[in-house]
Amino acid sequence: MPAPRIILGSTSRYRRELMTRLRLPFEVVAPEVDESPLPGEAPVALARRLALAKAQAVSRQHPDAVVIGSDQVCDLEGQSIGKPGNHERATAQLQRLRGRSALFHTAVAVVCAQTGFQAEDLASVSVRFRMLGDAEIERYLRLDEPYDCAGSGRCEALGITLLEAIDSDDPTALVGLPLIRTARMLRAAGVDPLQP
Repeated sequence: MPAPRIILGSTSRYRRELMTRLRLPFEVVAPEVDESPLPGEAPVALARRLALAKAQAVSRQHPDAVVIGSDQVCDLEGQSIGKPGNHERATAQLQRLRGRSALFHTAVAVVCAQTGFQAEDLASVSVRFRMLGDAEIERYLRLDEPYDCAGSGRCEALGITLLEAIDSDDPTALVGLPLIRTARMLRAAGVDPLQP
């Protein structure tokens, strides 16, 4: 029986890079999902809803494929902090986060319409930011340009210098795709990176 197609329903270059670690052939399809939070939606609920919505949207177009969807939301005391999109918003985000702890919730969903398989999970990472000066924030943003990252920091790059501590059971979750959970769900869907 041929191996099922695998599709990453994401435009994130970070998720694409992480998926290559599993050494599985995969395609990338943009999920075309509105990522706006619903009124009063909690950060965890937002991340879970969007991850599943992305996987389902792509699965509807490619029902034979095993589709992976994911979303990350930065949670500062119950408030969602998304991708800044520009320098001014990134500056404001890091000024809010400096000297504080935040949770980065990364949800992942795996869906295959043809088999009826659907699973989702969430990895939460606690991140403590250093007390950053305005000049440090400005220099960091000019060098790393993390405008497509929730919370305005890229821990896999220079953003690691913004932090005092990271607490997680999956080191890939903070980058944008919790591979431990993703691999577990793929195995349940019939795709095992360690099987020929």
